[in-house]
Amino acid sequence: MVLAIGGGSTIDCAKVVAAGAKYDGDAWDLVLDPTKIKAALPIYSVLTLSATGSEMDEFAVISDMTKNEKWGTAAECLKPTMSVLDPTYTFSVSKKQTAAGTADMMSHTFENYFSFEEGADVPKRFGEGLLMTMMKYGPIALHDPENYDARANLMWAASHAINGLTRVGNAPAWCVHPMEHELSAFYDITHGQGLAILTPVWMEHVLSDKTAPIFATYGRNVLGLTGTDDMAVSKEAIERTREFFFKTMEMPENLRAVGITDQTHFEKMAEKAAAGCEGCFVPLTKDDIIEIFKAAF
Repeated sequence: MVLAIGGGSTIDCAKVVAAGAKYDGDAWDLVLDPTKIKAALPIYSVLTLSATGSEMDEFAVISDMTKNEKWGTAAECLKPTMSVLDPTYTFSVSKKQTAAGTADMMSHTFENYFSFEEGADVPKRFGEGLLMTMMKYGPIALHDPENYDARANLMWAASHAINGLTRVGNAPAWCVHPMEHELSAFYDITHGQGLAILTPVWMEHVLSDKTAPIFATYGRNVLGLTGTDDMAVSKEAIERTREFFFKTMEMPENLRAVGITDQTHFEKMAEKAAAGCEGCFVPLTKDDIIEIFKAAF
């Protein structure tokens, strides 16, 4: 078996190690081509950071920084056999990583929640409950890191955000994650911070008469906004989301704030991200993604 003690990166690494032990070739093959994953050693994890949900899903994200590549792979056999979730193990997590972890789990929920799927009330209501929990307890954990209830609820919410609960019957391709994966493949930034920076900019970019009812539902059901004008409620919801990330959770507000001082790689990053988000909530071209990167700069 393989034992992972840590956060998402540690568990993801353990998953590919476990699959690699059952594969005759280079384990990197399994990152580039998930269909080659046929079996894996049992995986056990002890979680020390609430964020990625890797402790309860089949996914793994692995980077090769020598090539500026960050790829996701997945297989049913990569789901951990058992995971220990003890909130006290997250008491020592820093403010930076507490905020970034909260943004990551919120983004996981957003990626499925924002969809045009009709009749998907159950996964959407699950998603709203998770988002409300994250937005309630994220700030508490930020300022009272040994608050057991806050750490416990964040830990449980992070697991449920990506274990399939909000995905069944409501699974558009993800769009903000592919963009951020390119950011953190080319620049040394924290994944959750990148997601927080990109999310409100993406929301504004795709806001239209068609998407306004979806964003307005989020505003009303999660943020408690009122009003009958979907566009007005959507704009307020986006602004409230921005305030939550950058004011309440004290996260960097733009790409410059996380050390990205040039736009040299934006075109190449956008090209790769566009290929990775086909079928998402609102289709994004390479040019769309370049605009989003520039607006987040």
